[in-house]
Amino acid sequence: MRTLKYTVAHRDDWNNFVRNTKNGVFFFHRDFMDYHQNRFEDHSLIFQNDDEKWLAILPSCVVDDYLVSHGGLTFGGVLSDRTMTTPRMLEVFEALQRYATSEGFKGLRYKAVPHMYHLFPAEEDLYALFRNRSLVAKREVTSVIDMDHRIPLSKGRKSSISKAKKNGIQVKKSDMFSEFMKIEEQVLREKYKTKPTHSTEEICLLAKRFPENIHLFAAFSDNTMCAGVIVFEHPRVAHAQYMATNPTGRDCGALDLIIKTLLDDTYKDMSYFDFGISTEQSGLSLNSGLIAQKEMFGARAMIHETHEIEFS
Repeated sequence: MRTLKYTVAHRDDWNNFVRNTKNGVFFFHRDFMDYHQNRFEDHSLIFQNDDEKWLAILPSCVVDDYLVSHGGLTFGGVLSDRTMTTPRMLEVFEALQRYATSEGFKGLRYKAVPHMYHLFPAEEDLYALFRNRSLVAKREVTSVIDMDHRIPLSKGRKSSISKAKKNGIQVKKSDMFSEFMKIEEQVLREKYKTKPTHSTEEICLLAKRFPENIHLFAAFSDNTMCAGVIVFEHPRVAHAQYMATNPTGRDCGALDLIIKTLLDDTYKDMSYFDFGISTEQSGLSLNSGLIAQKEMFGARAMIHETHEIEFS
């Protein structure tokens, strides 16, 4: 098995491979990964057989002499198609360790693709991690609704939704990403003293590049936006990347009405609705207030695990 470092010359082949993987999502496309290439030292890998057929890829970057999959993405492990088998994945990890050791990497930090994003069973990498004596370095809690087995909304959420309807709040898909990001930035600044992962310019750029995957659903009071949700849409999962409301929207339950609309109408045929993580400090701190809001919609916990392997 040959291990190659990704270069721009591989771009089209990389994107074509991602489209045919059993565990890949749109943000492994180079048009997404490369929007923040100035922030990360990309060191993505390609695994080939002797005939130069692509067997697997690993979106990864370099952080503190570690190979990390991937510092700029929510998750990202070895991506493969349906021909991948467990013995072959063990060979991939052998090739990965040989390559990484020869390049002087101290180890591997690996955040596997959560199983709800898999189009077909694809946990061969978890077994390979175990065989290579990986340790779990991080566990983050994401809140997920199984759309085939929904838990009823809490009384508080139902009351808030009724208030929004009585106040004439209108929910619709919108292209006003810049307007929404002003609300998002204000909420994060005032409540958490932080900033969004993406700048307004980056979100607008990515929404333009991926119009089938990135959507904004907004609530309007008298034609003025008062709340919104940016959804990253995958084949089986609708992921709420950003949710925010201003004081007007908060007083009338606008955000709750958006979520109800997404769950009952827009994404009713999805397998999962993912609200995202509510943990900090590598999972050691739980934001109880934030996760409570998500669980009131019937969401329950799934885990994002980050594994670490030290190379001798």
